[in-house]
Amino acid sequence: MEIIEKIREANYVIIGVTFLLFLIGLVGLSSIAIHQDATIQSSSFLKQTLFVLPGIVLFIFTFYLPKSFYHKSAYWVYGFILLAILFPFIGEKIAGTYRWIDIGPLGIQPSEFSKWIVVIVLARYLSDYNLDLNKFRTLIIPIIVVTIPTVIVLKQPDLGSAIIILSSLIPMIYWSKVNPYFIFLLAGPFISILTAFHNISFTIWGISMLGILYVARPNLIQGVITYFSFLLLGLFSPWIWSLLTPYQQKRIFTLLNPELDPLGSAYQVIQSQTAIGSGGLFGKGWGNGTQTHLKFLPVQESDFMISVLGEELGFGFMIVLFCLFALLIFQIVKLAFVSNDRFSSLILIGIGTIFLSHIFVNTAMAVGLIPVKGLPLPFISAGGSFLLSCFMMIGLALNMGINTFE
Repeated sequence: MEIIEKIREANYVIIGVTFLLFLIGLVGLSSIAIHQDATIQSSSFLKQTLFVLPGIVLFIFTFYLPKSFYHKSAYWVYGFILLAILFPFIGEKIAGTYRWIDIGPLGIQPSEFSKWIVVIVLARYLSDYNLDLNKFRTLIIPIIVVTIPTVIVLKQPDLGSAIIILSSLIPMIYWSKVNPYFIFLLAGPFISILTAFHNISFTIWGISMLGILYVARPNLIQGVITYFSFLLLGLFSPWIWSLLTPYQQKRIFTLLNPELDPLGSAYQVIQSQTAIGSGGLFGKGWGNGTQTHLKFLPVQESDFMISVLGEELGFGFMIVLFCLFALLIFQIVKLAFVSNDRFSSLILIGIGTIFLSHIFVNTAMAVGLIPVKGLPLPFISAGGSFLLSCFMMIGLALNMGINTFE
């Protein structure tokens, strides 16, 4: 396809929303930078500004590469990214983790790019029309494809990124029109473990499983084994809980009751809630956030950027921000609906899932709905590798949204 024609067919709403979100992020970072030294090493605002140019270059690169290239090279690129996320283990720990590859003065976090590369590999496999999607063994390879990088990233350790890598699996296999009963088999064990800590929830889940099995109608022996296996997993939840470190257990306890450790593991959430709540409807004004500028709010330029914006610009602005995110995801999913090939539509669903997962986890973490995990907000939070990855995902989504297969 001619370059000019490809530009004309691009979704300009996605492009506009992307750069508007990036500008909003710069507004928040510039407020934080007021009381930071104006050096590249210390100012998250300057770092983010410097990364926008390579981000745009990579956005254009992923947009113009032919779809056939992504399809043909998917497995090779997957092998490369596995080596990339293993490579940091050779070096020394940075901030207690093995996440970065140092390239001169820059540190690249390969796990950020693995999130959407896994999506491409899953799309390549699931778009094969010779697959028998009515057999569970068909899903063994997608499960392995997702599990390998997830385990490696967990060892770094980076639980947040591992969750995002996993998040695209179920939406993509659902989109490929596998038997919905298989999705129940994948998700059921996790739901059993989570609900087992609350008697009423576990009872409701047990009744729900009976309903699902009645509708799915597997053979009697398979249904009985599945039902009681999931119940047994729930009974093993206390043992699974004992596998967590005391620090992780404390995080969960303080999630349920932050007052248990207000100056320790609950400190970040309490300060974040205070910042968002004190902003009111219209905020305290740009640069006037006390939680932000008096340094009560930790890691404000990345994990808790949403709290900075909430305090200074208010709840009304937050509604606008989330409407922009919703519009971005809606446009990506819309492209998946109108796509004329399965490979492209699966990639679009995967990318939409990654963005949605980041937005949900980051926001829920900031208001205390889930334990604190270091996941940035797309285009808003500071982070060079994540920003580059987001621009590449947008370029890839626009590329897949054009109905040609060069």
